[in-house]
Amino acid sequence: MSSPIDRFRPVALVTGSTSGIGAGIARRLVREGFTVALHSRSSAATGRAMVGELQHASYTQADLAEESATRGLVREVLEKHGRLDCLVNCAGISQIIPHKDLAGATPEIWRKLYEVNVMAPWLLVTAAEPALRHSAEAGHAPSILNISSHAGVRPKGASIPYSVSKAALNHMTRLLALALAPAIRVNAIAPGLVDTPMTAAWKDAQELWATRAPMRRAAKPDDIADIAMMLIASRYVTGEIVLVDGGLNLT
Repeated sequence: MSSPIDRFRPVALVTGSTSGIGAGIARRLVREGFTVALHSRSSAATGRAMVGELQHASYTQADLAEESATRGLVREVLEKHGRLDCLVNCAGISQIIPHKDLAGATPEIWRKLYEVNVMAPWLLVTAAEPALRHSAEAGHAPSILNISSHAGVRPKGASIPYSVSKAALNHMTRLLALALAPAIRVNAIAPGLVDTPMTAAWKDAQELWATRAPMRRAAKPDDIADIAMMLIASRYVTGEIVLVDGGLNLT
């Protein structure tokens, strides 16, 4: 059974936090003294189980492809916890399409990826801004962290629409860092391959990282959580896109 809500602990909303990178970041934040508001689109049973595991946590199910649900997510977190000090935009979707298959990248796919990978983070930031500013006024160090992809930095990735959506998220990060400073810091992490349930079947990518990346492996969710905690804890770093690919970009 979960512990009662503690309104004196800093609160972080982590979208897409019932598996993979999001779950790793959520667990790390709890170890560092945060209360975490968990979220997923469909894995409600896992979310509820994590609430029992993580002290003071809550869970909200919401489809970030829907604007009303996206805005409602922040509202529900504030109703449950009374404050918001950190927003981690981790939820995202992908679509595998060979880059040369231009016809396969249909307008519908572009719209679907942009709704979740670009528009949802924007809506969450705009909904969370007042609470984050209130956190700054109270003497805390609020921040926003976007989980992007190395595909938004280099011409790689599962598909052109996916890569472009992550490049847009990177540029949004920089623009928001300017627009929200000095009260709210905004950074992003651009991971390469990360071992998650979603990437388990990506044999070509696994082989690439095992043979060409200097670190000779894909990242673990905890590797990304380490960088996330560093950026969230800093009171100075803003506007950075931190590439975390085990050095593959060097080869």
